[in-house]
Amino acid sequence: MSFHEVRFPASLSFGSLGGPERRTEVVTLANGFEERNTPWSHSRRRYDAGMGVRSLDDVSLLIAFFEARRGRLYGFRWKDWADYKTSAAEADPGYLDQQIGVGDGSTRAFKLCRSYASGEASYTRPIVKPVQGSVRMGIEGVEMFEAVHYAVDTATGVVTFDTPPETGARVSAGFEFDVPVRFDTDQIQTSVANFRAGEVPNVPVLEVRV
Repeated sequence: MSFHEVRFPASLSFGSLGGPERRTEVVTLANGFEERNTPWSHSRRRYDAGMGVRSLDDVSLLIAFFEARRGRLYGFRWKDWADYKTSAAEADPGYLDQQIGVGDGSTRAFKLCRSYASGEASYTRPIVKPVQGSVRMGIEGVEMFEAVHYAVDTATGVVTFDTPPETGARVSAGFEFDVPVRFDTDQIQTSVANFRAGEVPNVPVLEVRV
């Protein structure tokens, strides 16, 4: 897939509107009960980048980024300010934030993930675009250190330990992450007069599978 490892300007995504989308198929039976199913195992996020544009300089920055990506052709990184780290909103990620695997004595590579829980229900989201320098790892409650104990592939979200964690050892992680996205349009319509009158461009952005 054509993807540029560059982040959309965070100053523009800060004011954007968007979030996760699910696809649920609902069938109402003759007796009034429903059957619900989904063809998606993971949610997909949509955003409107135009909502974060506040000045004519922002418009120029948006157009430059759009042109460099050739519209919908190349994907890029997006910071979702409502959900971009494994810790609480006001805290920094820690190596005990969540468990991502269990050692078996031979596996060295582990994929990063983000867990969401409410009551007894939970969902585990694969993370493929961690932010460089933000990943902290632990084994059985002891912090490991990047470049000493493990390496992080920020393009795939895979962490590889120098030595495989022992059998039964809990592997934990904490990190910041981006969402892989692309523009969902090949056209941006802007007007200086309209912008000054309070009208912002509509610039849809869609999460992609990588």
